[in-house]
Amino acid sequence: MTSVLPPHVPTSEVLRGLLAEAPAEGVTFGWLLDRLHKRSFGVVLLLLALIGLTPGTSPVVGLLLTIPALQMILARETPAFPRTIMSRRFSTQRLVRMVDRTVPVLRRMETVIRPRWKLPFETTTRVVGLVVLVLAGVFFVPIPLSNVVPAVTIMLIALAYLEEDGVLLAVSLAMAAAVLIATAITVWQSVEAVRSMFF
Repeated sequence: MTSVLPPHVPTSEVLRGLLAEAPAEGVTFGWLLDRLHKRSFGVVLLLLALIGLTPGTSPVVGLLLTIPALQMILARETPAFPRTIMSRRFSTQRLVRMVDRTVPVLRRMETVIRPRWKLPFETTTRVVGLVVLVLAGVFFVPIPLSNVVPAVTIMLIALAYLEEDGVLLAVSLAMAAAVLIATAITVWQSVEAVRSMFF
């Protein structure tokens, strides 16, 4: 007997559902991850990538990205952070404001980004984790604005992962490869320039 997979629920609807479950006294980061289930990795990557666009945050974001990336490679069900982060509490009203700002943008994206070329979930998780782990290293490169392109790339990967869009994922992985090649060339040229100055 053939099993029927449940229909894909858009991420915008998942976030809306959080508001119905949120306790009035406030929520913690751990509570959010528990409610997001398999979407938690994608949402964490998306949020960190958005933060990574901010100047001066590269080393911190690069370090934080390694945590979910390694856990995805190990095929963990949900990301786990230190207890101080997981227990951090913020008001439910803040969650409402965040969801209200995010959902309209996601709904517009979901008209284009949708489930296509689906791959086995565990395989996709491991591949995304490996690529994000390597891209996280780019955040430590001391070159102005070097954080922008990898951050945008991780955002696209996260959206493709959340919406199970194999087409966007393939494009994003190709973009990640181009970013890594360009970064390697830039670093090599910088090293050679420094070496020529002293030797």
